[in-house]
Order: sequence, then structure tokens, then C-alpha cells
Amino acid sequence: MTRLSDHSSFIACCWGCFRSKAMRSRVLSILLSLAAPLWPASVGIRLKDLVGIEGIRDNQLVGYGLVVGLNGTGDKNTTVFSTQSLANLLQRMGVTVSPTAVLVRNTAAVLVTADLPPFAQPGARIDISVAAIGDATNLRGGLLVLTPLKAADGQVYAAAQGSVVTGGFVAGRGGNSQVVNHPTAGRVPSGAIVEKLAPSIEPTTKIRLQLKQADFTTAARISSVINEKFGSDTAHPAQAENAGLISVEMPVAFKGKSVEFVGELENLMVEPDRPAKVVINERTGTIVLGKDVRIAPVAILHGTLTVEIQTREITSQPAPLSNGQTTVTPEVSVAAKEEKARNVVLKQGASVEELVRALMAIGSTPRDIIAILQSLKAAGALEAELEVL
Repeated sequence: MTRLSDHSSFIACCWGCFRSKAMRSRVLSILLSLAAPLWPASVGIRLKDLVGIEGIRDNQLVGYGLVVGLNGTGDKNTTVFSTQSLANLLQRMGVTVSPTAVLVRNTAAVLVTADLPPFAQPGARIDISVAAIGDATNLRGGLLVLTPLKAADGQVYAAAQGSVVTGGFVAGRGGNSQVVNHPTAGRVPSGAIVEKLAPSIEPTTKIRLQLKQADFTTAARISSVINEKFGSDTAHPAQAENAGLISVEMPVAFKGKSVEFVGELENLMVEPDRPAKVVINERTGTIVLGKDVRIAPVAILHGTLTVEIQTREITSQPAPLSNGQTTVTPEVSVAAKEEKARNVVLKQGASVEELVRALMAIGSTPRDIIAILQSLKAAGALEAELEVL
């Protein structure tokens, strides 16, 4: 059997051999037809990728701290809370100093954030993010001093400390400098230690599954798959309460084995239902079309009108020793060029693949396709939701 990788190599070799746009379009259309039977049939998706369990989620943590050891790129004296925080830190260590006598050029006040995973045990390490809140210009090479991280309930769940790694840097000084990315924000990998058990709800005899994208059809399919796996003629453990929530009763065979039951649930394969949708981003020329998008019978005539305006400066130079003056006269020329309309005819039930093939055949650019899709939606011929980013 011919492998898909062989076809991919053949496509890559053939593509560079054809310089003509029309020839490339014809070759691509033929190769797509050859490769279509090799594409795998639609398969299900693991249930764990479609749903989450109610009560089992991340918890956000936040804290206020100081980054020290900066090479003169910390906060300025105008940032009052940095000097106060440094003075308070020194006072807790037995050093009394007035905030007005402290220079904070090597210190920066930061906010520290982290996501506490569910069931995170005390002693486990998690990543943290650090961002300057004063007028520090660079956190590169800094050290985050021990910072408690609190949740929304005000309790401390982790303690953070470590060297800050930034994804950017500043080169040069004064007006001759170059800034890459954001040197005032960084991360500390494994920089926080969990001090308290995360507030998570353990699965009981009744588990509630929350769909990540609410859909009635997908919820019904999930309920059917669970009942087929764990149910019987008289018992149906799963019931879809609405488009985003499914209740599952734990079977008697899994009594006291909630972890094993959840593991069995997560690995069930379900085919989700996707709405017909077209997403376009005119700023980048990106178009994403779902496989279920259909086009009503329609004829498309598309062409472009190009208007070019040029201005040329004509200089008139007087003869030597004359009393004339040099004059500059602008000469403006306008030229308009309109291409012939390109025709595309789509039959009843045309798919996205047929639409793309037709638009490629007439040499349409992404901008042309975006304009055509918007016109199709306005004419009621695009049987899908159109979202513009």
C-alpha cells in the first residue's frame, strides 16, 4: 500500500517543477484527488479532551514580592512602594533603615502569579510568572525573594522564590538601545512550592461532566457512549441534563474505585458535533473553513479594478545669465486597469473542498477569497456562521 509520506514527497518535488500558476493549480487539484482516499476516516476524540469534571479545576494564585540583584535596571526613587517594601523586608531581618535613605536601583516590585493544579500535594513544585509593576526597565538576572502566594479565599497555598528568566533583553544605553520582547516580565520554572492542599472536590458516586464547548448533539452522543459502555437494558448511568452538563452515576462494580472509573470514562472515544463555521482574519489573510460548510447553488463573478496615480516633477531651468527663475511643475497621470470577471459556478450541496478548488482554479488570493465569502454570506448562499477576527 502506498504511504501518505510518499505522496507528500511527490507533491514537494512536483511543486517546484511548475512555474506557471495555472499549471500549479491543476497539479495541486489532481494530487488532492489522489491523496483524498489515503486520508484517515473521521475518528472519535477522547472524552477527557471534550469535558471536564465539575469541581476539579485549577486555582489562580497571586502575590506581591521583590526582585533583587538587578544591574541598575530596577525601580526609581519615584516608585514609593518599592522603597517601603525593601525597608519592611530589612526590618523583619533586624535591620532598621528609613525608606527615604534607600536606593532601589537594583530592586523591583513585582506581582507573582501561578496556577495551582487540582490535587496538588504539599511539597510539589509549580511554575510562576513575574511581572514588574513599577518603573523597572529590565528584570534580567534578578532574584525573586520569598513571596507567599494567595488564592481568592485569602489563604496562602504556595511560596515562591528563585531566579527570574526573561524572554527579552535590552542592548545599548541611552538613545542607542534595542529592546527585544518584554524584559519586564519573566518566569521562574518550578519556582513555587505548594504549602497547602489544593481545594479540589474528589469524585463521588455521582460525577458531573462539563462540556468545554456546549452542544446538545455532542452531549447526547457522550451520554449514549457512556450508557453503551457501563449501562444495561434497565440501567442508564449517564443522563444529559443540558447542552453543557452530563450526570453519571457510578456503577456498582466500581464502588470504592472512583479513580479507576474516571480513568475508564476519560478514555472513551466520542465523535463530537461541530457547527458549520467559517473564520476569517483579514489582517493576516487567514481563512479557516469547517468540513461541514455547504454552499447553496450560486454563480460568482469576481474581478479587480486597479487605479494607479503617478506624479512626476518637471523642472524648468532658465538659460545662463538670464533673469528667469527655476520652476518645478508637477505632472499627474492617472491610469485605470480592470480585469475581466472570473466565473465560478457551484452546484447544489457544494462543499468547502469544491469551493476552494474552484477559487484556486481562477487564481484567487486570500484577500479575494475573504471578499467572496463575505459576499456569499450577504447573499444567503453560505450555509455556515461567518466570524471575522
